[in-house]
Amino acid sequence: MKICIISYDFWGYDQYIVETLSKKGINAHHIKIASITHSNFGERATNALSKTLLNRNLKKEKRQQFVLDSLDEQGHYDQILVLNPDTFSISTLEKIKKHTDRLITYLYDSLDRVPVNENKLKLFDKIFSFDIADIDKFGFEKLTNYIYLPHLSNDTQKPEMDLFYITSYDNKRVSFIKTLAKRLIDLDLKFQIMIIGKKGWKHQIKNLFTTVPENLSIIFSIKKICHEKLPKFYQNSKALLDLTRENQYGLSFRVFEALALDKKIITDNEAIKNYDFYNPNNILVLNETCSNLDRDFFDKPYEKIPENIYYQYTLDYWTNRVFELNKD
Repeated sequence: MKICIISYDFWGYDQYIVETLSKKGINAHHIKIASITHSNFGERATNALSKTLLNRNLKKEKRQQFVLDSLDEQGHYDQILVLNPDTFSISTLEKIKKHTDRLITYLYDSLDRVPVNENKLKLFDKIFSFDIADIDKFGFEKLTNYIYLPHLSNDTQKPEMDLFYITSYDNKRVSFIKTLAKRLIDLDLKFQIMIIGKKGWKHQIKNLFTTVPENLSIIFSIKKICHEKLPKFYQNSKALLDLTRENQYGLSFRVFEALALDKKIITDNEAIKNYDFYNPNNILVLNETCSNLDRDFFDKPYEKIPENIYYQYTLDYWTNRVFELNKD
């Protein structure tokens, strides 16, 4: 079988899909769009003018043509998975569809956050989504994000921190962090929070924390941390924090990173209680004031998830579902 993954892969998750397929003996290819950008200042300047004067994004057009050229070079595929479908024009998706017997997509974001034109969605033979609201409204097939990290037993780790969190700048989450940080300090818990933002946001974010004690362990940065380095931070903490974005009704990758590393989860996402791996010993859903957070949650040992439940969130299971592998 020959399968192609088309995606931006800004965070490096999608490469694991290709690797998992390859281990199954499938001829898997990855067309990574993010690697295509303007090669010099002249191209960047031309694109800026084009967007302003002609309402044309030349970089976007260049990336779409790169996808089509790559497909022409590689020939026909049994299946093509398009991630980030919102970034492609209808005409490009129509051309992509001609290169395969089965065109599918998995929506990493809710349609409220990242809208996708209805006519684009009609081109896909199957649409998967992790977002409960979109699944109920549009009839997409439910499928969570996946565990991409190798499992590491809690017994082999010696964390020095109680809680770790890394997040991009978001008004909703940053405001909640202030409340949570005060609670963590009151409980004398060790924690580290990293907030990644763009230039100019650092001062704005810091203003939100002017009344927080000086020992607040929050790092403000404009430099992203490569996701390959994140497991080292995770392993040094008893629990990982996961706060939802505006209009998010599914589970983020943070939850599945925690599952892979046998870490406890602290979250504001009530929906997590509906999943079969939910265990109040391992997972704490915060109330608005964080008053239900207590030291006991960190002191109690992690309870391992049954293997049959854990497997349903692995990439092996995920790829079997998406690409209909091992079907009778």
